[in-house]
Amino acid sequence: MSKKNSAPSGQIAGNKKAYHEYFIEEHFEAGLSLQGWEVKSMRAGRAHLKESYVLLQNGEAFLFGCHISPLVSASTHVQADPTRTRRLLLHGEEISRLIGSVERKGYTLIPLKLYWKKSRAKLDIGLAKGKKEYDKRATADAGSLNAWNFPTAGLSYPLTYGGDLGFDGDCKTQGACRGCSSPR
Repeated sequence: MSKKNSAPSGQIAGNKKAYHEYFIEEHFEAGLSLQGWEVKSMRAGRAHLKESYVLLQNGEAFLFGCHISPLVSASTHVQADPTRTRRLLLHGEEISRLIGSVERKGYTLIPLKLYWKKSRAKLDIGLAKGKKEYDKRATADAGSLNAWNFPTAGLSYPLTYGGDLGFDGDCKTQGACRGCSSPR
């Protein structure tokens, strides 16, 4: 009896830079209209969202600039275009809401994450506003401070390799132990 491998993460590609450059107000999930070779390439993890964007044209949503590299073993009778425009599948009410936000309120649509959901490719779209330069710096500074705020920051002695050694205070080292609070 063989054991099943743990299921891999459903995420295909992400756009981390979008969180640095935009305030994400709202998330939408959209399906993608894909060709067969694109699905095979996405299953192999060969998709990138770095320079992609979403536009609304004639009451439909389209994904531009998403790069899906074709596999070598892809079909030979199909001419593969890695950066072709892909149609996004959204409900009519969602599209009309997005059109109102983008055209009247000055928002933009940013692709955030490409993932699998019940064996179908989905795209997480963020309704976003651009950040100013000082907002980007403030976000970066807050992130770097959080990286250094760990639980041992308030201790007056340096910990050795391994962090908290797990001593419970009953050690007999006569003050040589730095991992417990036993009296010397």
